[in-house]
Amino acid sequence: MTASFQNIAILLAGGEGKRVGGDIPKQLRTLPDGRTVLQTCIDTFRLCPAIDDIWVVMHRDWLSYVPAGVHAIEGGKERWESSFRAIQAICEHYQEDVNVWIHDAARPFVSQRILADIAAALENHDAVTVAVPVTDTLYRTEDGHVREIPDRKDFMRGQTPQAFHLGTIAEAFRKAMEEGQIAATDDVGIVHRYMPDVPVFIVPGEERNRKITYQEDFKP
Repeated sequence: MTASFQNIAILLAGGEGKRVGGDIPKQLRTLPDGRTVLQTCIDTFRLCPAIDDIWVVMHRDWLSYVPAGVHAIEGGKERWESSFRAIQAICEHYQEDVNVWIHDAARPFVSQRILADIAAALENHDAVTVAVPVTDTLYRTEDGHVREIPDRKDFMRGQTPQAFHLGTIAEAFRKAMEEGQIAATDDVGIVHRYMPDVPVFIVPGEERNRKITYQEDFKP
């Protein structure tokens, strides 16, 4: 892996955000500074010196809201399908090798520090994720009862962006599609399951890089 690869950001903005409420997706809701969640993400990635291009994956009904200057792709019914469609499009668009950064647009507060650390990690790793330590006690449950209390030091909570060499994530999805059953909840899960020999490097995340789920999450 070398630093000469272009870095392409994929912003997944296809969700409906029903738990937030309202009649528009949460990605198009306005933050306290007047920008939408989606525009904030776009602006953040535009500020990152490593990023060369931005692609937004959106539900067909809202594609017209994708601002000029970025590529717009119609999303799928599931998260993995949206990622897969974007990866397919990028494979067709770029003839050379690139890195792809897949980010949940519902995480508008990702920092430039995280993005810089990912860019540095991609110089030596084919797969990179972001995570924060678990601070709460974890219970493994069964029938409404505590059955086991695992050591929380062995666990982290995943965030995004998750970044990959295009060949790595494309091959992982190819194998997943051959199997015909996608069980992973994110793109690291796809790589971990279908390309287990590829180590996934962890960049330290931040609590501020949270995913907007409820109304109170819109506050910076």
